[in-house]
Amino acid sequence: MVRLLLGLVAALILGLASAQAEPLVIHAGGSAYKFEVEVVTTPETRAQGLMYRKSMAANAGMLFIYPGEQAVSFWMKNTLIPLDMLFLKADGSIAHIAHSAVPLDETPIDSGAAVKAVLEVNGGTAAALGIKEGDRVEYPDRPSR
Repeated sequence: MVRLLLGLVAALILGLASAQAEPLVIHAGGSAYKFEVEVVTTPETRAQGLMYRKSMAANAGMLFIYPGEQAVSFWMKNTLIPLDMLFLKADGSIAHIAHSAVPLDETPIDSGAAVKAVLEVNGGTAAALGIKEGDRVEYPDRPSR
């Protein structure tokens, strides 16, 4: 039974890891930073997120898209790498940034506002690139304006 469960978890992780990446651009400080992100839109894929991943490429991330704007809360349970969480309004503007969320921490990280999407990138990325609240993100579900 344990072996079967571990096999299912591994299959799920490998399935997410091999998901097709989609382009995303963060516009900050007069620059455009390009990322390749996995887009998750279902409750099941949002629940899994980046759990159990041991690393992520510098220009990679995961984009959680919700059906409408809503307050959301994340945690780092079973997440092994530090993450920056960018909480995005429907217009693509960054409402809030949670910097360098601590791996395995179960403390809730709230959006602070109703958001349409959340972008997770490697911890420290937002600070290193000068990304701030109010900057804009152009992502697959929301074309640029």
